[in-house]
Amino acid sequence: MANIFVRKAQENQQHNKFSWENLGDIKEGRGDLGEEMPVLVYRLMQYTMLDVLSKAYGGEQANEYFRQAGFLAGMEFSHNVLDLKVDFNTFVANLQAALRDLKIGILRVESFEADTGSLVLTVGQDLDCSGLPVTNETVCNYDEGFIAGILEAYTGKKYDVREVDCWANGDRVCRFQGNVVN
Repeated sequence: MANIFVRKAQENQQHNKFSWENLGDIKEGRGDLGEEMPVLVYRLMQYTMLDVLSKAYGGEQANEYFRQAGFLAGMEFSHNVLDLKVDFNTFVANLQAALRDLKIGILRVESFEADTGSLVLTVGQDLDCSGLPVTNETVCNYDEGFIAGILEAYTGKKYDVREVDCWANGDRVCRFQGNVVN
């Protein structure tokens, strides 16, 4: 009987472990409905998940879990959608196109310091917060992790990415500062 519980626990652990392949064949599975859905549905999942995590673990820890999830998504997105072997300018152009085509947001690199790897970028019309009421806070913790994962996948260096401007604090784009972690 104990072996059944161990096997079930191992099955659940495998089920909960993310892999790109587990996203499935969306075109086949959603037939008439297609691959797209309203941003409202995405935000409904995101903000209810954040609410539940915040109640269970506190706001800071919930935000950190969102960063970690975003990081994993950014790494997987990079390895499965982007060409990581191109020069920086081509990589940025490809990333901009992918984010726009997938309706994630409109990316613009404001500055990049090649010697340090530091950068400032903006994402406009993003999934997470464009159109939210002003609450005087930055809310794009998932995006911080997503961008950090993309940057690490491309450069091989760990990045700390923090949102410095956000729609939710009154700006019209989200601005992120990324720095290599030494």
